This record gives sequence, structure tokens and C-alpha cells, in this order.
Amino acid sequence: MALTDWPRTAAEPDSDSASPAAVSGTRTPVSRTPAVVSDAPEFVSETESGTGTKASPERLTGTQRWATAAIVVAALALAGIGLYLSFEHVADFAHKELRFDSLGKGQLFAVGVDVGIMVMIAVDLLMAWLNRPISWIRYPVWLLTAATVVLNAASGAPKNRAWELLDYVAAGAHGVVPILFIMVVELGRTAIDRLVRPDQAERDSIPWMRWTLAPIATARIFRRMRLWGITSYPEMVRRDQALIAYEQWLTRKHNGDLSEASEDERLPMTMAPYGYTVAQALELPEKQESDAEKREEEARQRRLDAATRQEVAQKKAEAERLEADGQLEAVRARVDGEMGQARAHAKAQVGAAERAAVLEEQALETATIAEARAREAEAGRREAQEREAQAAADVQTAELERQAAEKRKEAAEADRVAAAEAQAIETQAIAEARKAAAEADRGAAETERAAAETRRRAAEADRQAAQEAERKAVADAGVQAARKREAEAETAAAETRLAAAEIERRAVEMEDTARLTPRERAVRRVARMALTAGLIVDGLAPEDVHGELCDLISIATVQREFAVSSTDTASKYRQEAAVLLVHGYRP
Repeated sequence: MALTDWPRTAAEPDSDSASPAAVSGTRTPVSRTPAVVSDAPEFVSETESGTGTKASPERLTGTQRWATAAIVVAALALAGIGLYLSFEHVADFAHKELRFDSLGKGQLFAVGVDVGIMVMIAVDLLMAWLNRPISWIRYPVWLLTAATVVLNAASGAPKNRAWELLDYVAAGAHGVVPILFIMVVELGRTAIDRLVRPDQAERDSIPWMRWTLAPIATARIFRRMRLWGITSYPEMVRRDQALIAYEQWLTRKHNGDLSEASEDERLPMTMAPYGYTVAQALELPEKQESDAEKREEEARQRRLDAATRQEVAQKKAEAERLEADGQLEAVRARVDGEMGQARAHAKAQVGAAERAAVLEEQALETATIAEARAREAEAGRREAQEREAQAAADVQTAELERQAAEKRKEAAEADRVAAAEAQAIETQAIAEARKAAAEADRGAAETERAAAETRRRAAEADRQAAQEAERKAVADAGVQAARKREAEAETAAAETRLAAAEIERRAVEMEDTARLTPRERAVRRVARMALTAGLIVDGLAPEDVHGELCDLISIATVQREFAVSSTDTASKYRQEAAVLLVHGYRP
């Protein structure tokens, strides 16, 4: 094996140890370090104080509880002794030397210091018991305890003479009980901490033998354990051994000149003060290169993601612009359609108005004709009445003639009788002739009576025809009047529709000028529909306006007019239209 090769029999460092900095990445080390470089005794991997053992999480037994109570009582007794011994000296020194006005104030000062120390110790132990320790609170306790020791020692300082050895012993004796009390408190705090946190790793202590034999190296190890949070003393020893072995190997590799080693090879010595093991330090270049590549890859990926997001945003913006253009074109088409529809409605209404005017003129002409026919019917009725009167006169004349004929017949009969009586000698031929003449007269009378009856019947028929013509003329006049009223109503409706179309056209032009949204246009159109339907806003309360509008304009009408399927949207259109009318909107 060459001197530049890494020893193959070396063992790897403990994998459970970790540096203060997070070390990750590839596990393949650049080089390996030997785990054993000397015949170190077996006790190197063990602690002599036994602090590495974990406390039992089981509950205390009865005996243990009694022992704990006794320890607590003894600690309180120790605290009481310390307070009693220091109280009088501190109070007297405060009164005489610290210029407190009276001995009572000096005593209050001593009580305050002692009570403060006890309160902070109690809080420290309580928080440790609650598993919420406050680490900094111990330092004020130590400082105040040291202050009481100094005050007690100062109270016994010699006056007007030099210090002697016994004076120093006496001054040091004042600190024995306070130091014992602080040690008991620290022991109690550690015991409580181990009871409430049995799974917490304990910090190993360095054997006193090592402190005695190698104080400088041991102090360096102690410092590194404290700085970098390494709790295992054997692990710290293995790290130190590995570093020494690596340094020796590197020296052999470069023939005793470490300056020829590269910076990467000197990394274990450089990074050792920062808590890195040899393997971790040698892995740093590769890890840093890997991290740099990873960062570069992440940066490249971020740039690609940013470019992709930018491209997506551009396409999305383009799509939104196209969609907005489409919506604008749709709105323009709809507005143009509505305007065209309004113009068509206006033209249709104008045409309807013109047709209504023509119909009205025709109705007037028809009414004139009907009136003429009525006058003709009246003249015919009067003529029929005259003919009826004439027929009645003719009937009366015929009746008179019949009576005259009967009278003549009677006279003739009388004459015949008289003639028969007077001239008995008249021949049968003359009598027959007279009889024939009488018969002829009677036939003529019958004929005259039949003619009179015929004339009466003709007069009655003329009278009925005149009545029928009169009734027909009255019916024609009623029909013509109804047609006239219908034409007037159609004309008024056409004028109303024409005015509404003109209002709608002006409103659409105003909305185009104001660049209103489709929803605002729809709400205003609902308001115009309500006004056209006869809604009178003046004098109504706001809620009454909404109610009247809902009575005139149904939700179905709004859905049909604006092609919306949601009843909620249609209802909101009506509500907003009512609010618009209440605030004075008039097209």
C-alpha cells in the first residue's frame, strides 16, 4: 500500500453524530480516516460520572418519595440557614456602609435580595417541572447570590489594618453555604428535568483524569462540544482522533510539507473548528458542486417556468382580447339589431298609422254613405207611410163605393120591385135584362172591393219594407260607428307605439353614447317597458314603485325579452329598474 493511499482498515466515524450545519448530499467520501491511531484505553468511550444514562420514566416508589421529601426539607433547611447567616451581616453592612438611613431599611434591603433569589429559584424549578424551562433565569440567581457573598465578606473585612490569611479564610467562609445552596438547586433542577424529559439526550462529562493529564487539549474538546452541541464525549474523541490521523496521512502524502496540499485536502483542518468531521469536510466540495448544479438547474427551471408563464399570460391576454372583441362585436350586433328592430317597429307603426288613417277615411266615407242610406231609408219610410195612407184612403173609398154599390143594389132592387109592382105588364125579357144589369153591377162592386183589398195589402207590404229598410240603416250606422271607434283606437295605439319607438331609439342612442354595459342597458330597458306599460312613479314610495313594476312587468316577460334563463337575474333586473326609476330615470 502506498503512502498516498487511505488505510483500508480504518473504521468510519459514528453515523449518529452530526455537525451543527445540515450536511447532506452524496455519502461517498473523498477519502477515509482511520478510527484508531493509538492504543487508547477502553475507558475513552465511557463516562466516569455516569451522566450519560437516561432517567427511568417509571413513577416513584414510596421509599423514593420519602427520600425526595427528605431532600426537599434538607434543601429548605439549608436555604433557611444561609438566609439567617447572611441576613444580619447584609442588613448591618447596608445600614453602615451603603448609607441606608436606618437599620430597618437595611433589613428590608436584605429581605428583598433574599426574597428575590428565592422567587427566581422557585420559578425556575416550577417551569422545569412543567417542561417549559427558562434557562436564563439561573444567571440572575447566581449573580445575586454572589452579591450576598460579597456583602457578607465585606461586612467582616478588617478595618485599619492589612488583610491576613485568616481574614481571607473568613471571607471565603461566607460563600460556603450560598454555594452549597446553589449546587443543591442545580441538582434539583437537573433531577426535575430528567424526570419530565426522560428521553432527552444527556451531555457526557469529560473524565477528570483527562483534565489532569491534558488540560489544554481537554479544554479545546470541551469548547468544541459546547459550541457545536455535541453531547457524546466518545464521539468527540473519535472526531479528534480522525482529524489527527488525517493530518498525519496528509503529511506523509506530501512528504511532510502540508503547504503542498490543495485547499480541498486541507478542508478537514479548516472546518474542524466549526464542528465538521473529516468525512463531512471532504464531502463539502462535491456537495457544494452538487448544490451549485442543483441551484443552476433550479434557476434554469425557474427561467423556463417564467418564460412559460409569460407565454401563457400573453396567450391568455390575447385570448381575453379576442374574447372581448367578440363580445364587443356581439354587443354592437345586438345594439344594431335592436336599433334596426326599433326602426322596423317605427316604420311598421307609421305604416299602421297610415293604414289606420286610410281606414278612418274609408270609415268616414262609409259613415257618410250610411247616413245617405239612412236618409234614403227615411224617405222610403215616409213614402211607404204615404202609400199606406193612400192605400188606407183607397180602402176607405172602396168601402164607400161598396156601400154605395149596395145601396144602389138595394135601390135597384127597390126599383125592380117597384117596377114589378108598377109595371106588371113588363115582359120577361125586360126583367131578365134588368137582372143581368144588376148582376153586372154586383160583379163590378165585387171587383172594386177585391182591388181595394189588393191595394191595402200592397200598402202593408210597403210599410213593412220601409221598417226593414229603417232597421237596416240603423244597423249599418252602428257598424260604421263601431268601425270608426276601432279605427280611432288603432290610430291612437299606432301613435303610442310610434312614440314608444322614438323613445326607445333615443334611449339606445344615449346608451351608445354613454357606453353602458349590457346589464345597464337591460335594466334601463326594463324601466322603459314599465313606463310604457303605464307605471306612474310620482307620488309612490320606493317599495311601492317596485311592487307596481312587478305587477306590470312579469319575470317571464323579462326572461323572454332579454333571453335570460335565470329567474334570479330577471328579478334583479326588475329591482335595479325600480331603483333607477326612484332616482329619477326618465327616457
